Amino acid sequence: MNWDKLICDKRLGLEDYHDTKGGVRSDFERDYDRLVFSSPFRRLQNKTQVFPLPGSIFVHNRLTHSLEVSSVGKSLAREIALRLMPKYASEPWVDKLRDISEIVAAACLAHDLGNPPFGHSGEKTIGAYFSEGAGLALKDKFTTEQWNDLIHFEGNANSLRTLVHQFKGRRPGGFAMTYSTLASIVKYPYSSSQANSKGKFGFFTSEKEVFERIATELGMLQLGPERYARHPLVYLVESADDICYQVMDIEDGHKLKLISTEETLELLLGFFDKEEQAHKREVMTRVADPNEKVGYMRSCIVGLLVQECAQTFVAHEPEIMSGAFEGSLIDHISPLASEGYERCSQLAYEKLYRAGYVVDVDLAGNRIINLLLEKLIEAVQHPERNYSQLLLNKFPQQYDVHAPTLFEKIQAVLDHISAMTDVYALNLYRQLDGIALPTV
Repeated sequence: MNWDKLICDKRLGLEDYHDTKGGVRSDFERDYDRLVFSSPFRRLQNKTQVFPLPGSIFVHNRLTHSLEVSSVGKSLAREIALRLMPKYASEPWVDKLRDISEIVAAACLAHDLGNPPFGHSGEKTIGAYFSEGAGLALKDKFTTEQWNDLIHFEGNANSLRTLVHQFKGRRPGGFAMTYSTLASIVKYPYSSSQANSKGKFGFFTSEKEVFERIATELGMLQLGPERYARHPLVYLVESADDICYQVMDIEDGHKLKLISTEETLELLLGFFDKEEQAHKREVMTRVADPNEKVGYMRSCIVGLLVQECAQTFVAHEPEIMSGAFEGSLIDHISPLASEGYERCSQLAYEKLYRAGYVVDVDLAGNRIINLLLEKLIEAVQHPERNYSQLLLNKFPQQYDVHAPTLFEKIQAVLDHISAMTDVYALNLYRQLDGIALPTV
């Protein structure tokens, strides 16, 4: 692959209007602004990241997480561009490398747009509804490819759909994002029929043609049927996400008093050698607030990991560009930083992700999403029934519940549920289950 083709500001759905006149803002900056002002992005403020949405203590939600990932991703991309530009100084397209920070910043904002309510358990609940729940009875009504899409329901693939699908009444090309930004969010550039052991894939059957068109335009290597090498900037989006969720989850766990201040600081100091640790301990003597100390260490670690990932990307750029690189950038950082990251990961699993109220949200979310799936799928299957007609009136107009095929109708249901905030899903569940009446 080559950067000249990989960095492309052509817009999906607006290909006939593409020009290179430029302006005050680049097309990639316009991508960023378009996302910030969009409804799907705003709804992220009321979607669970890991911990239940905050009461008296503020923790991350999907919106704050996405903003932080975008900030880290932009810094990482800028660092890499500065390191690559001397290598390609003689190329006529070298200035294109300056754009990668804007592409990555926009892609990071968009990377979680397709995630349903109630965190990652929401994804699993949707897939399980079809693989082992009431939805299993529908298996014979779909092609193998369509069924794989349903049982492996994936937030990443749904993010691409959210951005590119022409919903009812909307314009062709969806958000009309640039090709490079769209390619940079596809973490698993293959179809659901090739989903890995964790059920991960990058595009639904319905978006296959669009993704292949983008991949061809950008010169992404095809590794097999419906399988491509990642766009190189995916590694940057992935790394920014890895850095943020791992380090920020530890900070949230400290604020929620799931981890003591002493344990948190020792854990975070473990990213550095003894000399650096001594310096950081001296700096922390200047403040008394424990949260300030943890915040200082968090910022130090983010800076360290950005440098580590930038160095890894540049060192392995030939393998990345040839589709031969394996794993993530985090997998290849220096041993000391890697050991610190792994300790954070282990502690998060043991003390945070299995905390009582995290599991409680997962259980409640499972029950809520299952009931919504059951009621809404029944409604689109039998629209002639009185109850179905009442329920279908609650669907936003953009979701085509009267589509010609059952698969498209099911997709309309999944589009609707995935777009819901935690609170909206809970309120709708209460209404459908007769627990509560709507208030005016």
